[in-house]
Amino acid sequence: MDQDRTFSEMLDLYQSQIWSAIGETFSMVGISLLAAIIVGLPLGTMLYLCKKGQLYENTYVAAVLNTLVNVIRSFPFLLLVVFLIPFTRLVVGTAIGTEAASVPLSIIAIAYYSRLVEQSLLDVPRGVVESAQAMGASKWQIIFKFLYVEARSGLVLGLTTSTISFISYSTVVGIVGGGGIGDFAIRYGYQRFETDVMVYMIILMIILVQAVQLIGSTVARVLDKR
Repeated sequence: MDQDRTFSEMLDLYQSQIWSAIGETFSMVGISLLAAIIVGLPLGTMLYLCKKGQLYENTYVAAVLNTLVNVIRSFPFLLLVVFLIPFTRLVVGTAIGTEAASVPLSIIAIAYYSRLVEQSLLDVPRGVVESAQAMGASKWQIIFKFLYVEARSGLVLGLTTSTISFISYSTVVGIVGGGGIGDFAIRYGYQRFETDVMVYMIILMIILVQAVQLIGSTVARVLDKR
């Protein structure tokens, strides 16, 4: 390898592979993010609502949901990917590729974000719910017009933190041929001893994470009316 190769020369040499890796990362993170919002948000809300003293208090449901979330989050992600291979094959028809990698990533995303949603809702002052009840608001109105509105900044920050974690997790799914930036860095940088390639991809990951954090923090700050 030519140690004096410039950044532009590296881009020319691996341009198509780099763009493909970026696309795979965005695809995996996008799917997991969608799963977190569609399933994780309601799940986290149920974790909160079923707690003692809350609107839908149910200790049995709360215990089941808490156990489920805790078990999923307890798995080291790499082991979770391997453990879910039969389920992944059942869902998408294959255990290899970006779609297959998105299955375990989505499951961990749901569990991860649901816990952050629960925490954001717990941070809402109890007086907000009591005031809503005093005004005669229904339970659904309390959830959507009071709890979510008060917690919106925390929910966005939680989603930002989750997205950054999903980006990190996406670097592990090369074990099932998921591809992505991390997989490219390992295959073309580490395994081929092309350190410059690995460093460039790490820098790209850092830029991506910083961009996500900046956008998320900005949106959360705009939404925070306290």
